[in-house]
Amino acid sequence: MLTATLIAAPGTLEPALVESLRNAWGGGDAVWLSPDEAAEFPLMQRPGNFGDVWTDLQEREVDLCLQTTGHRRKKMLIADMDSTMIGQECIDELAAVAGLGDQVAAITERAMAGEIGFEGALEERVALLEGVETSVIEGLLTDRITQTPGGATLVRTMQANGAHCLLVSGGFTAFADPVGAALGFDEVRANRLIEVAGSLTGDVARPILGREAKAEALRRTARRLGLSEHDVLAVGDGANDLGMLSLAGMAVAFRAKPAVQEAVPLRVNHGDLTALLYLQGYSRADFDHAAPGAEDYTV
Repeated sequence: MLTATLIAAPGTLEPALVESLRNAWGGGDAVWLSPDEAAEFPLMQRPGNFGDVWTDLQEREVDLCLQTTGHRRKKMLIADMDSTMIGQECIDELAAVAGLGDQVAAITERAMAGEIGFEGALEERVALLEGVETSVIEGLLTDRITQTPGGATLVRTMQANGAHCLLVSGGFTAFADPVGAALGFDEVRANRLIEVAGSLTGDVARPILGREAKAEALRRTARRLGLSEHDVLAVGDGANDLGMLSLAGMAVAFRAKPAVQEAVPLRVNHGDLTALLYLQGYSRADFDHAAPGAEDYTV
């Protein structure tokens, strides 16, 4: 048995669209997880035209996901940070302050697309930051870094239902620690920039946390918690997330690069991070909402 889930921005998912697709595919009764935002219905088998329908719905800004029914509520969340839990790439923001924004952003884009190795790309970018004062990071956190809508609600709701939440970033602890605290993660892992006398040296502590380290963080944390990889929900957007995404029982490509969208069946491009709750079968009534004002603002 399979479950088809449709998700759109609040107020934009048309009931007639859901019913039309359910009827065309011979699905069971539709269940609305959030009125005019998210609905799901059961199917006996994958429709032969799923790919074409997915493409058509993307043009209507509707996400369509198909997965096996049962055991969807996960006991562990492992999430990427840059362009996933927050809306920016922190190293690009840091480089912009140093007047190197375009140069570093171009390397970041190639690394996230999987065109060049992550570790080498990180070393190359960090080297360009030599001499940048670390005091600028606090200003970036206040003025430039923003939470992705739905992130705090995702973390709080999963924790309220017994899940452990781990933020794992190929970025830097100087950003990941405050971001993780603001979003309520149980644990944070990231790379550490080396500084001397309040300035960056242009180097990063070894070993570098990249694709394999993210996958290993999933394995070790799940094992420590007495969970299997099937119990894990992983979300990310870049090529360095593919290792952990390939291991998780539920993997979601969130507004991801093309190489990640091609590799990960569950793709969310229009819903916010609460889409990951709908994919687990939670309804909006089940959400443990963050305190008013806790989302959609700078960290």
